Amino acid sequence: MAHTSHRRTAMAFASIVAVSLSVAGCGSSDDGGDTTADAGAKSTIDCAPYKTFGELKGKEVSVYTSITAPEDAPHIASYKPFEDCTGIKIKYEGSKEFEAQLPVRVKGGNAPDIAYLPQPGLLKTMVETGKVIPAPPETVANVDKNMPDWKNYGTVDGKFYAAALGANVKSFVWYSPSAFKDKGYEIPKTWDELMTLTEKIATDNPDAKPWCAGIESGDATGWPATDWVEDVMLRTAGADVYDKWTNHEIPFNDPQVATALAEVGKILKNPKYVNGGFGDVKTIASTSFQDAGQPILDDGGCYMHRQASFYAANWPEGTKVAEDGDVWAFYLPAKDDSTHPVLGGGEFVAAFADRPEVKAFQTYLSSVEWANERAKTCGSGGCVTANKNADASLLKNPVDKLSAEQLTDKSATFRFDASDLMPGAVGSGTFWKGMTNWITGQDDKATLDYIENSWPKS
Repeated sequence: MAHTSHRRTAMAFASIVAVSLSVAGCGSSDDGGDTTADAGAKSTIDCAPYKTFGELKGKEVSVYTSITAPEDAPHIASYKPFEDCTGIKIKYEGSKEFEAQLPVRVKGGNAPDIAYLPQPGLLKTMVETGKVIPAPPETVANVDKNMPDWKNYGTVDGKFYAAALGANVKSFVWYSPSAFKDKGYEIPKTWDELMTLTEKIATDNPDAKPWCAGIESGDATGWPATDWVEDVMLRTAGADVYDKWTNHEIPFNDPQVATALAEVGKILKNPKYVNGGFGDVKTIASTSFQDAGQPILDDGGCYMHRQASFYAANWPEGTKVAEDGDVWAFYLPAKDDSTHPVLGGGEFVAAFADRPEVKAFQTYLSSVEWANERAKTCGSGGCVTANKNADASLLKNPVDKLSAEQLTDKSATFRFDASDLMPGAVGSGTFWKGMTNWITGQDDKATLDYIENSWPKS
């Protein structure tokens, strides 16, 4: 189950759009009527593209996804113009057990109409069941126009199935600007500076820890630890070796992977450095990823938390997320200023039914109209999309501005999350489980050998 190597620089994302803090209005158009949102604002949607699918009023489309509260509400709100325009009802279901339960549902004949797959590797696995429907021509046309750089990730064996939905940056470290200022800590510019800062924080603050972390995520437990390895792999081995690792052109237990895991272990398995606000190293495995960064707000419970841009949605209501706010994020530094690796990910819209209303919804989600509506409904951030033609003036949320800066930095080298590109049995299976076992005490060699031995033979 090899995957084609994709080399991406951040310039491919120069027009990626993010979001605003405002609440969206309902859709309106000459074709679909004029409706006003609860907030009193208005936005427009062109209903004409969906008329080609026929009479849709009263139809329903079920959506199954790993996007849960609090990140689900802005997603659901972004469908309202489409619902108003077409008369289709979107039935949304988010689950922390998505990756484990989707294959069970598909095998049992209970597949959703639409699933948001966070891993291209899982898409390949689902396509192999024979149950995924190729994307309709209208969706393909939107992808070719709006997100061509992401088309390969939704393609399996030369056939296009799934348009990209959201996009995120993972190479961030969350921190408290006021805590750093009070202690005189500077934002590190290199990996060595980051490690020096880590040691200084540990020495200066015996009642706190430099880092807090959590990898519990229901049936998806372990994925935040894989992100750590991927980010560090890009920094220690470089993008070319990262690509070979992703495609199994080098084994999972290659010495270069072992080097990256050992570097991660200098932080995550060091009781002097983790797990502020929760306990010892092993508590990382039982701490939910949503809760993991919260001690940053607790007067020095911990000082740093490595997590993606979408973590912005997990801070308590009223938290100011900004450079001069309660929390902010800095780029996870590379070895030196000569390289700028950026790890990212996203979701892909796969259909398990070919009814007209399902095709219409796929087409909407690949449109500029949806990308703009997503921006308007976003709220607390984490709403960058892969659509390069969306309205860039909607880029008002500080976190999403920060993400776009990383994605469009001329010196940046972008790579998609490796576990998401690997075969599902590995990327959302043994890699997650192996890293969980590693946190709870399994050694480096046993962990890497376990994952390597699980790689599909064909």
